[in-house]
Amino acid sequence: MPTLLKPQAAYRLAVLAGACLALSLGACSETKLAVNTAKEVAPTQSKIGGYKIGKPYQIDGVWYYPQEDFNYVEEGVSSWYGPSFHGKSTANGETYDMMDLTAAHRTLPMPSVVRVTNMENGRSLVVRVNDRGPFARNRIIDVSKRAAQLLGFHEQGTTRVRVEILADESRALKAQAIAASGDMPAVTAAPRGSISSESLDSPPSSGGSSNSSGGGAVTTASLSSPPPSSSSSSYSGGASTSTAGSSASRGAASYTPTTTGTSYVQAGAFSDKYNAERLKKELKNLGAATISTVQVNGRELYRVRLGPLSSTSEAERLLSAVQARGVSGAKVVND
Repeated sequence: MPTLLKPQAAYRLAVLAGACLALSLGACSETKLAVNTAKEVAPTQSKIGGYKIGKPYQIDGVWYYPQEDFNYVEEGVSSWYGPSFHGKSTANGETYDMMDLTAAHRTLPMPSVVRVTNMENGRSLVVRVNDRGPFARNRIIDVSKRAAQLLGFHEQGTTRVRVEILADESRALKAQAIAASGDMPAVTAAPRGSISSESLDSPPSSGGSSNSSGGGAVTTASLSSPPPSSSSSSYSGGASTSTAGSSASRGAASYTPTTTGTSYVQAGAFSDKYNAERLKKELKNLGAATISTVQVNGRELYRVRLGPLSSTSEAERLLSAVQARGVSGAKVVND
């Protein structure tokens, strides 16, 4: 004889079964969401805009300093924007589609790839930065309408988020944007030489054979020295000069940087000290990294530097090592 459940026990069992079903369906939809959004983030060749960082700019009395920062992580408020901007051009030349997984950021390069995590419900989404904004107080990112829906704050308008750049994906998208725009670095042609002919008297005989014609044609060729490479002869904070002499006559040129003060490799400058500390930690095995502050237009920035350096060769070696870590904005500076 089957066992009969009391009404209260049957109700609890039904509620439990419903909850389990909801959880299993939710897990399936989350998996489907992850697969689909991975496809939506990467733009097609026709959609992708140019690669752009931009110069410092001022909005409502506040200065913003765009820069490449592949260590960027920030927490703050996110909002979303949609119909009033749909179909208009973004800051890097794309056409804004509110149903794409894109976002506007105040300082990151365009395009970049970032992960946005809604700290109120735990949802996470990868979006492409292709516009500038937001400029409302305390907001750090403006996502598209579709992104806000998937992150679960479309109805409420704003939410607290964590934004983290995906360095490898951003570098790949940078290369794709540069290739699509045709903005490739120019290649300097090799120098061309001039050839001339001149008749000279034969040299006096010294026991060897002599030219019976009493004269001979000597062909000479002169080649102009190649232009100095910008990567080895110049850097921020110093000028370079070439010295003529025996080395130049052999087709080689030496360059002597004329610098004043003390040289450092500056890996970056951040408004957030946390980001500066992170970069310092990543570079600690390359040398003595320090953080110093500087005021720029009334705003305090945290500079990450390695040094001081005693020679040009040491500066170039250290700069190459820092750039090899993905810090493409690193440069040599002098104080």
